Amino acid sequence: MFFSSKATTPVTRTRRLSMAVAAGALLGVTALSGCSVANSSGAAGSSGAGAPAAGDTLRVVLQQEPPTLEACESNLTSTGVVVRSTITEPLIERNPTTGELEPKLATEWTSTDDTIWTLKLREGVKFHDGSEFTAEDAAATIDRAVNGKLGCNVEGYVFGDDDLKVKVVDDTTLTVTAPKADPILPLRLSFLEVVPAETSTTEKVREPIGTGPYKLDKWDAGQSINASAFADYWGEAPAFPKANYQWRSEGSVRAAMITSGEADIATGLSPEDNIGDLGVSYPNNETVALRMHADKAPFTDIRVRQAVNYAIDKEAIVASLYGGRDKAAAQLVPEGVVGHSESLPVWPYDPEKAKALVEEAKAAGADTSAQISLVVRSAQFPKIEELGQVIQEQLTQAGLNVKLKMLETSQHLTYQVRPFPTDDEGAIMLMTQHGNQAGDAAFTVDQYMMTKGAQSAFGTPELDKLITTADAATGEDRQGAFEKVFSYQNDNVVQFAHIAHQTGMLGVAGTVSYEPNSSSGDELRLAEVTKGQ
Repeated sequence: MFFSSKATTPVTRTRRLSMAVAAGALLGVTALSGCSVANSSGAAGSSGAGAPAAGDTLRVVLQQEPPTLEACESNLTSTGVVVRSTITEPLIERNPTTGELEPKLATEWTSTDDTIWTLKLREGVKFHDGSEFTAEDAAATIDRAVNGKLGCNVEGYVFGDDDLKVKVVDDTTLTVTAPKADPILPLRLSFLEVVPAETSTTEKVREPIGTGPYKLDKWDAGQSINASAFADYWGEAPAFPKANYQWRSEGSVRAAMITSGEADIATGLSPEDNIGDLGVSYPNNETVALRMHADKAPFTDIRVRQAVNYAIDKEAIVASLYGGRDKAAAQLVPEGVVGHSESLPVWPYDPEKAKALVEEAKAAGADTSAQISLVVRSAQFPKIEELGQVIQEQLTQAGLNVKLKMLETSQHLTYQVRPFPTDDEGAIMLMTQHGNQAGDAAFTVDQYMMTKGAQSAFGTPELDKLITTADAATGEDRQGAFEKVFSYQNDNVVQFAHIAHQTGMLGVAGTVSYEPNSSSGDELRLAEVTKGQ
């Protein structure tokens, strides 16, 4: 393992931090009081006519309250949509439209061997507490999130078991050494949101101090989050001096807040929410799938896992629940991500084949009557409750005993990342919404398919070997190597039942101007929102 080494000349500063440490699950989503209701025709949102002019506060309504704003958990959608590149910032930022890496708190990065990377850092940057950003903060952020024992989600998602050696050369220079050649290390670093060096390394914090264009003012648990433009921000000042986040679980309510002028941006909508012309669709990077845990019957038998794939009518789900906007999926990454294969077939809907496989497993001694807990997060995306009910019914018809378990965000997260719950509730099948924000399959397979991956329920030595080979590949070889990984998973492991590649929709009021991109569902950069014409 590698450990951080200090600069020969220490950086001396004085900083007082006041950060509340997270202390358990937060309150649930509050009652939907005081919200307007859209008319049945959706006409209120068809043109934006009569909407009030934009004020000083940018009003955003989310599907759910973030479980935390801890920076090292910012790759979680519910956290990142508030934090990433708004409250905190990374060293390097990926342009979601072009896929290119762009300078943020680091202005350049170089390497001669893909193992040791040298980063030059931006000068004149301040944290929200007034202290100067230096290489010490960058090094401490990497140590805390990657090398520490906090169990940060970003560690498993991006870096796995690999530690990094970080060294402060001077106030504006940092070297990062990987345990082996890593040609995409700068891309991995783009997932780390920088916090001050004094941030606790033993406890996660609920509200981070960052360098972003907005600073946190107040978080009223269960009510709202308020932020204001940071006066000493190093970059261009955002258009809105203040920002307010609220959350409503019902999509129709969020849409009504847009059409009635109560909110400027609403996330997680669909046309069925009566948003009219104020609904803006965009191709996001999310894929919905079911992750099956093979430690308990009936999922210990691969035939049952295959039966799950045959039993789900993915094309009908896409057509009936999502109006044909989504696309039935054959793998965890969508088009545009390195490793996605258009030739990989979607499992066909074959209910009779599903029943036959269940019977074969039963005849071979598998307990096919054992309970399966289908764990689903409430309000994670539009019509998720209905989707859970459809899947439960289709698997029941195949002869399986499925119990639908709807959970709020903080409870669902205990099932999402290792260590998984071990209580006696039968075999676990988790509905997951995976977004590959980086554009490279390594950020999917390392965490979801490796035997020890942070979000992997199981794996095989053969699959681990294929993933290791793909991670080290470059150019066209990299694409082909990851295609082999996904094909092997589908044919020989069957940890997943893939459902659909999603299409996102935001509600954008006429009071503001914002063009969503593939990452808007994961990181809604408020500095990119301007006042409408």
